[in-house]
Amino acid sequence: MSNQTPSISEAEWEVMKVLWKKGPQTANQVISAIQEQTDWKPKTIRTLLDRLTKKKVVGVDKEQKIYVFFPLYSEEACKHAEAQSFVKRVYGGTVKPLLVQFLEEESLTKEELDELYAILEQKRKE
Repeated sequence: MSNQTPSISEAEWEVMKVLWKKGPQTANQVISAIQEQTDWKPKTIRTLLDRLTKKKVVGVDKEQKIYVFFPLYSEEACKHAEAQSFVKRVYGGTVKPLLVQFLEEESLTKEELDELYAILEQKRKE
């Protein structure tokens, strides 16, 4: 596993969500879980598992007769990498314009604003 989290597609995120939520799964278990939410064909889901395996985002236990797939990166690590990629692509690597746009366009409760203020105050102290 490398230090940099590989980029994963929107469809691959769906597979990863199943593995993060349910833990190690066979291909058929992943297929069943995803088909509860989508109309994807089993071959499509197997292709996504293969891609994730080639990217080394998902590992495969081949000791059993049936292969078992498991995540090699945590959900938090993938979210962090995705957020960094988004900020770099859309905002030139600068977070401030993202935050300003978000705060101007979103309706936040007093509790949410208090939480954000506390986070900013903590950052200021660091």
